[in-house]
Formats: sequence, structure tokens, C-alpha cells
Amino acid sequence: MEEFNEEEKEILREHFSNADKSVFAIITPRQVDRGALMSRYSRTNKSMRRIFLDEFVKNPNRGEEFYVRVLLEYGDDSVAELGEAQIAIENISNIATQTIEDRRIGLSYLEKSTRYVAFDQKVNGKYKYYREPIIMNSESADKYIEACELDFDTYHKHLDSMIKYVQEKESIDSMKFMDSESRIEIIFGKLRNQNDIDSAKKIYNATTRAKALDILRSLLPASTLTNVGITGNGRAFEYLLSNLYGSKMQEERDIAKMLYGELNLVIPSFVRRVNDKYGKALQEYFNKTEDTIRSLAKKYLKNIYLQQVESVSLLEYEDNESAEIRTVMAILYERAEGNSLAQIKKITKSMSKEERKEIIDAYTMYRTNRRHRPGRAFEVVDYTFDLVTNFGMFRDFHRHRVLTLERQLLITKHGYDTPKEIVDIGIRKDFDDCMYKTREIHEQIYIKHPHEAQYVVNFAYRYPYFMKMNLREACHLIELRTAPQGHPDYRKVAQEMYHAIESVHPNLAKAIKFVDLKDYVLERFNAEKKSEMKRQNVGVN
Repeated sequence: MEEFNEEEKEILREHFSNADKSVFAIITPRQVDRGALMSRYSRTNKSMRRIFLDEFVKNPNRGEEFYVRVLLEYGDDSVAELGEAQIAIENISNIATQTIEDRRIGLSYLEKSTRYVAFDQKVNGKYKYYREPIIMNSESADKYIEACELDFDTYHKHLDSMIKYVQEKESIDSMKFMDSESRIEIIFGKLRNQNDIDSAKKIYNATTRAKALDILRSLLPASTLTNVGITGNGRAFEYLLSNLYGSKMQEERDIAKMLYGELNLVIPSFVRRVNDKYGKALQEYFNKTEDTIRSLAKKYLKNIYLQQVESVSLLEYEDNESAEIRTVMAILYERAEGNSLAQIKKITKSMSKEERKEIIDAYTMYRTNRRHRPGRAFEVVDYTFDLVTNFGMFRDFHRHRVLTLERQLLITKHGYDTPKEIVDIGIRKDFDDCMYKTREIHEQIYIKHPHEAQYVVNFAYRYPYFMKMNLREACHLIELRTAPQGHPDYRKVAQEMYHAIESVHPNLAKAIKFVDLKDYVLERFNAEKKSEMKRQNVGVN
């Protein structure tokens, strides 16, 4: 390992976590220098710390100069992944949020939760929903406002009564909580320690409130304003910006301008091309492709009539024998010690069903929880699901990155889902009034402005999309989305997806070991108990 003199070490300690070990963190403050160091690293025999001493200490603009040359002159896109930023985008609609989160690679998102945050509060006397400029300058403005106001008024009106209903249906007295003295769970009424009683109430109130918010989120329109945090690299942000600049929606174009301005402050070298000839050409490509394909869709799909479809349909899959053969081939290949895939395929095809099953079972035999992911051999088998679910549910499935998801414009033609609790509590008429008002104004706006018409559509409305995924991702998605704490809507759909796979590939479906097929009344209850125990263990209230 290279050694540095004391003067060099003193300099290096300000920019690296250590000056004398073979593993170190880059802590130099400027993002452009960190990225340039990483990229320069691959183009020289020097050590990184020596590069820094020789090139960066002497020239404060070295990082910036490096990226100007590499990105602009040579077009080496991969180096743009070395610049990272964390950005918050606040008060944007759920339409813009989905467009942003369509970008799957290089960006990670955290979004304001409809499960833990109530959306019934006004700011400066106004509910928080997007007042779309084209709509607000049209003859539909008053009806648009009327529809959104009705949604939020209904949400606000019934929030407390919905919480009360949930609590009456599942009384705290019937539930068990941890007793700090015996270290076992006992009925609430038998708790004697005041801290235990307070803790139990905290868990119960959080759980029942989350349940009530889960139910009432169906009322929210897609115009509802939310907040999104994004962590990502320069290359991914550059692509996101190009998509937003090329959007048909004014809100998204406005977000692009603001986002570019902020990224230009923190990682300017990595997003510089967005507004040059390269960026404009990319935006033009997006626009022309969208316009052309939309025109062809109208031409060739004009005679299709709308029909009711199942919520979950497994549309495309391999026959069982082929799927098993391909999977076993992939499992054995890595351990084949030089044999070709063609040789392994020949052997695999000659195996009996029992022999193939033995290998498939062994591949996931030692999984003890859902975080023990199956290996890549499960990526050779694909499934395409045709889905029509409510928009609220779509938002949860949309967060899965390692799959192909294609969606349509948000419309009202497929009807809406009414939560059972809405009927039970006696507010079905109020709920239906919101949905009828939505459909009326959506159809009016859609005639001239189909994209903008999406803003008024409620989360309850059914939404068509398809998801194509391999078995490995299906295993992850189904096990995660059937976990007890999940929203009951998407739990049911994930369960149906599991049954569909099981029906066509029974042996492969056994690998999805941690699917939960049970129903729960208070989905968050056990999760809240675990969270409270963790908080107590680390002394956090």
C-alpha cells in the first residue's frame, strides 16, 4: 500500500476517512470532486489519494473541468452516475408523483403516506389539491373545484366517525399487549403498569387511525398534493428532467424548471446537458414518439368496445414443463464446471418430474424469511399480469422497480371500488355522490383535455395497467404485499397473483414460501406493537 508523508497525511485526512488503510471513505465536501475522483480512478495507475494530491489539491477547479470534458466532449454517460443529490419536491399532485416515480433506475423515493397522515387540513383556508391552470381557465373550473371540495369535505366530515367505528368494531379491551412484569402479552384490561397502559393506547390509537385513513383514502382525488423525497445520481436526474420537460402536463414542466434550478446548485456538472442540444433532442424524441404512437393507437384501437375484466388476470406465461426445465437449467449452470448451457439443457430435458422438483425445492429450501431472496435462476421465467385495480392500490404496486409496468391515463370508465366499511358506517350515499360528481366533471374535461382530466379522478376509481415480472420479482412482490401490515386492497390482489402462479407452475410457486393468505381486521396492529417495543428498547418516545 502506498505511503504518504506527514504533510500529505494531514491534507488527506480532511478529504478521506483515513490516510493509511486500504479501505477508506471519500469525505471531500464537493460532490463534483467526489464524482470526478471516482471516474479519474479508472483511467490511471495512481491510487485515489495520490490522484487527489497531484491533481485536485493544486487545482480547485479540477473536478469541474474533468466533467466538462468527459460529459460534454466525450459523452461518457456512466460518469454522471457518480454525482448524487437528495431533493425534496413538495406540494405536487399524485399525477406528477406517478410520472416522477416512473423512472425506475438510479432514483429512490420516499412519499408522504396516506396511511399515517390525514389529508383533511386546510392551508390558508384551502384544501391541498392542485388547481390545474388549463382547467382553471376553462368553463369547467367551477365544477372541478366543486368536485374536489366535495371529496375533501366528505373525507373531513367522516374521519372521526370512521376512527370511532373502527375502534367500536375492534375494541381495545379485546386485544393483547405486552406486560412489562411478566414479559408476556395479556388482555388490555389486565394491564396494571401505567407505562404499559399508555403504550397499549398508543399502539391501538395508531393502528385504528391508520385503518380509518386506509379506508377514507378512496375519496382523495388524484389532484391531492403530496411531498416526495428523491435520492439519486446525476444520470438518472438528467433523464427524469428530460421526461418532465417533454411532458404534456404543465405541472410537470413547471416541476422540471424548479428541479433543474436546484440540481444546478448542487450537481451542476451532472445536469448541464439537459438544456443543451443533447437535452432538447431527447425531449423532442419523447414528444414525437408519444404523439405518433397515440395517433396509431387511435387508428387501430378505435373499434374496441369497453368490457369489464377481472381485477387480476395472468395473461402470459410458459407451460409448466418448459418453465421448470428453464429454471433447473439456470440453477445448475453456475455449478456446471465448464459445461455449456446446451449440454445442461439436454440433461435437464431428460430428467423426470421428480428430479426437477428435487432441484427446484433445494434452491429455496433454506429460506427462513422473506429477506432471503431466491437466486437469479428464478429470473428466467416470466409472468404478465393484466390488472384493473383502484388507483390507490396502483400507487403501491407502482413502487416496485424490478418489473415492467405500463399504464394508461387515469379515467372513470371502469367504475370504482367501495370499501365495505363505507357501507357499514352508513355513508355510502356521501361516497357515491363524490364518485358521481367526479365522473361528470371528468367526462366534461376529457373531451378537450384528456391528460388534465386525470386530476379530478378519485383513488377509488379502477385503473388499468399491466405488470410483467420474473419469478424472482414475483416472489418479492407477493411476499411483501401480502404481509399482515399491508393495505387490505393490495393484499387481496397479491394473493390472487400467487394463486394464479400456483395454478400454472405449482412446483415453482412453492418457492414463494412467505406469502400470507390470511385476512386481518387491523392490519397494522402487530407491526405497531413491534415498533413500540423497539422504541422502548432504545429509549425513544
